[in-house]
Parts: sequence; C-alpha cells; structure tokens
Amino acid sequence: MEAIGRLEWLQIDCLDPRRLALFWGMVLGLEIDSTLGEPAHYVGLVKVGPDHPHVYFQRVPEPKTLKNRLHLDIRVDDIEQATARIETLGGRRLPVQDFREHGFRWRVMADPEGNEFCLVYGQPTG
Repeated sequence: MEAIGRLEWLQIDCLDPRRLALFWGMVLGLEIDSTLGEPAHYVGLVKVGPDHPHVYFQRVPEPKTLKNRLHLDIRVDDIEQATARIETLGGRRLPVQDFREHGFRWRVMADPEGNEFCLVYGQPTG
C-alpha cells in the first residue's frame, strides 16, 4: 500500500514547552535542538535518527484535563532506578499497580504536567 505521507513530527501539547523538553530530554538522553517563538512556543529535541520523527513540545493555553489517548512507552533495564530518576526530574508514579500482560511488564508514570507514559521493563521471551 502506498503511504499518503510520513510521520515527521510528534507534538506534545503543554503549558511550559521548555520545562517539558528538558524533562523528556533527560528521560530520553536527548538535547534541545530548536526553539521557536519568544516566549518559547515550540521546543524540539534532537532527532534520534533520519527515519524518526521530530519530538516537539507545543505551548497551549489549557492544562491537561483527561487521560491521554496517545502515550509514550519507554523501555528501561531497571524499573526502580528509572522510577527514582524520573521522580527527581519532576515526574511521578501513578497510584496503580504495575501491569503484566502477554509477557510485557510496565509501570504507569506521569511527566511534570500530568501526561501519562509507561516504563516497560519486561518483554516476552522466545
């Protein structure tokens, strides 16, 4: 099937794009690549590779109010160490038990503005 287009940007709505870009940059080991507007309206992270989308944080006037319909899954080697590091960066663990399904295990976290994401620390074998 021929594609209509390709995924080039992943925009994350937020109140403070610089703060969230710094948070996610630390989580993913990426630096800020660009800032558009003053005060910053769009803040982008360095692209991981040529076939990966740009990740941008976009200023919006309203705070997050409901559960995300799209979230990031971050693979980690040590779930407790990753949780502790994210908490020192301003993120938090959500008050639910870790999930286990189809050989995967994950923990639900939130970034400083409450956007949910998962730390994946198990994967199916075989």
